Amino acid sequence: MTMSAGWYLRRLSRMGPREVGGRVGDTVRRRRWRSAPPACPAVTGARFTAVLPSGTVAAVPPDAAKRLVAEADRLMEGHAEFFGVDRDDLVDPDWCHDPRTGRRAPLVYAFDVPYRDEEAVGDIKQIWEPSRHQYLTVLAAAYAVTGDERYAERVAAHLRSWWTANAPLRGVHWTSGIELGIRLLSWVWIRRLLDGWAGASSLFEDNPVAREQIWHHQRWLAAFPSRGSSANNHVIAEAAGQLAAACAFGWFPSSGRWRAEAMRSLDRQLRGNTFGSGLNRELASEYHGLVLELGLAAVAEADAAGVPVPATVRLVLLRMTDALAAVVDNRLRPPRQGDADDGHGLVVDGAGTDRWGSLLATGDAVFGRLDWWPEVTGTDVRTPLLAALVRPYGGKGTTPPVSRPASRPAHFPDAGMTVLRGPGEIWARCDGGPHGFLSIAAHAHADALSVEVRHDGVDVLADPGTFCYHGQPEWRRYFRSTLGHNTLELDGTDQSVSGGPFLWTRHARTRVLVADTSGAEVARWCAEHDGYESSTHRRRVELASASRELTVTDEVLGPRREVRLAFHLGPAVTAELAGNKARLSWTRDGEERSAELDLPGRLDWRAHRGESEPPLGWYSPGFGRKEPATTLVGTGVTDGTQGFTTVLRFHG
Repeated sequence: MTMSAGWYLRRLSRMGPREVGGRVGDTVRRRRWRSAPPACPAVTGARFTAVLPSGTVAAVPPDAAKRLVAEADRLMEGHAEFFGVDRDDLVDPDWCHDPRTGRRAPLVYAFDVPYRDEEAVGDIKQIWEPSRHQYLTVLAAAYAVTGDERYAERVAAHLRSWWTANAPLRGVHWTSGIELGIRLLSWVWIRRLLDGWAGASSLFEDNPVAREQIWHHQRWLAAFPSRGSSANNHVIAEAAGQLAAACAFGWFPSSGRWRAEAMRSLDRQLRGNTFGSGLNRELASEYHGLVLELGLAAVAEADAAGVPVPATVRLVLLRMTDALAAVVDNRLRPPRQGDADDGHGLVVDGAGTDRWGSLLATGDAVFGRLDWWPEVTGTDVRTPLLAALVRPYGGKGTTPPVSRPASRPAHFPDAGMTVLRGPGEIWARCDGGPHGFLSIAAHAHADALSVEVRHDGVDVLADPGTFCYHGQPEWRRYFRSTLGHNTLELDGTDQSVSGGPFLWTRHARTRVLVADTSGAEVARWCAEHDGYESSTHRRRVELASASRELTVTDEVLGPRREVRLAFHLGPAVTAELAGNKARLSWTRDGEERSAELDLPGRLDWRAHRGESEPPLGWYSPGFGRKEPATTLVGTGVTDGTQGFTTVLRFHG
């Protein structure tokens, strides 16, 4: 996906004067570095002291350790899966090769790499992901748990290979700050987890190549921070990686300054990226998880190094954890809202470990769980490791106790998210929040007033997900379109106006009119948005406990217009559509479940599944993956006098 000149002009229009000035300075600095790159200062007597407290590894639950070792053994055989592509090349990786397209990124001056152009570079996500070195943190953790030096030796070989192949400022791995930040965090944990290995010091602090790489990564992050309209999750990763490295690898004359600047940035940007309610402002659930992981890992490094952490940092992380506990369904799954690219801040666990259960377990260990939190039954490796480094919440030098929700929140006014819960583990998310974060709303979807409904953790009315970022523009457009969500489209247009990938030039404004979740019999929600010129889309949702019915009523206030109303079913749900009635069925834990969907009779209904021209009827379970799913689309017209009522009725 090559960005056009028009895209860059539209992107520029979303920047303020300060951001433009900063980017001009970045351009000047890049040109200067081309001819005179910064030089790493000489270092003597470097030591690594940020080790795990004695007994920490022994606290790892046996079943979590077993999953970890199984994953490490698979990696040792060269096998991994990144974004739907099975890899068998991880014994001796080619760090610039994309196995999906077969292309290799050019090894030129970093800022000359056209990393958004798949024709020239390949699938950038496939190239970048292994070089976050999170699979190496898994191998290092396997060494820490087992003492088997094979894992440590493989880690060392791959790090030396990467450092040789990716000299500072050369190639695609020096183009994006989020990649450098996460990679630094991985290196810190690799060194920590390999501490008992005889070769650890010669790999890191006694290795001039490693020291040069660590210094250049930090110098890069200090010089080119994400700014202005780009100060989203990327800037959190940059600050977290910089802080972690400056704490654990504080060997350089600039380490103290980098550490202080990173802490200030982390504090400011965590507050800027987070609503007061604790939900992430990007309104993209997986980025809530990423930012929370990065924040917890950064605090762990500061605490391990004895570096003071502002009380506001811990407070934001506490609120983020409580908000996550509030919005997950009974199977600990959060909403599927906005973009998701499967990004993680710190990975030390094997396959099968529940990400959200792990975060809540860490939150329990660090902050203490509240009575209304859902139970976490699974185990993980990361929680005891992080908890061993982070100071106990409320203890000396940490945030004093603050007021926390006495009962489970269901409505988050600032984020416009409302969760309705009913019997039989019915869970429904109603979207009445802002279009996205900052002027470009990079990770937003055109999903105003959409609903997402689950039954016992199974997607019934599903948010289809994300699938891709680069290289397949027609699929990118579909998965973030209005038609790609459970909401109403007018005249074949999106509610918000896209200016291209990761850029929205007009944002629909939404306001919640009713959010009554207190009633035992009926929970109600109503909101409207102004995304369609001269018309207002208003939606009411009611969840009746006794009848187990969810009623959705759509109104279009304005002139006569063409309508498409979409309901996307989860991949486990089959549908038999007859006229305006659909019988839904699925299986959960071997038990047959069913529901009925009474659709507005004034619309003409059709079922779509796995269509490609144009895309319609798909579900993306993770980045780079998609599978056919049924989408019911009703077409017709609205004259502004009658609404459209849909009733979802659960059986049993």
